[in-house]
Amino acid sequence: MILALTIALLIGSAVYLIQQRGLVRIVLGMMAFGHGANLTLLATGVYSYRGESFPSVTSMDQMADPLPQAFVLTAVVISMATSTILLTMAAMGANDDTDVVEPVDDNTIDHAFSTLGRDAQNREILARSANAVERIKNAEGGEV
Repeated sequence: MILALTIALLIGSAVYLIQQRGLVRIVLGMMAFGHGANLTLLATGVYSYRGESFPSVTSMDQMADPLPQAFVLTAVVISMATSTILLTMAAMGANDDTDVVEPVDDNTIDHAFSTLGRDAQNREILARSANAVERIKNAEGGEV
């Protein structure tokens, strides 16, 4: 009963945290969901055993199934990697790489991998190079 309540508490808190706005809360919710899923997997294999490969001293009704334990071990590694990626994304910040305010009505992009920060930087570089070309034209008397 305590195991079932623990699983319910972890899954319930995970659902609540994942629905929040902050990325750190989402990461904590994903971690709680992973722990709840791991406990669920372990609870499925507590008193089941498919057959005895090697004779042992332990009676059959007290043996645990090793397959859910292997699943949980794999799930722990996957949840660690997922948590690392999500915490890295949270550390990068809420915005991608932009320092400009997002325009209200003009949200066009130049190409598929474009962001507002990169587009603003590219427009700034193009403007500087156009100004340099204009200065060269003016310095040489208009021949370029």
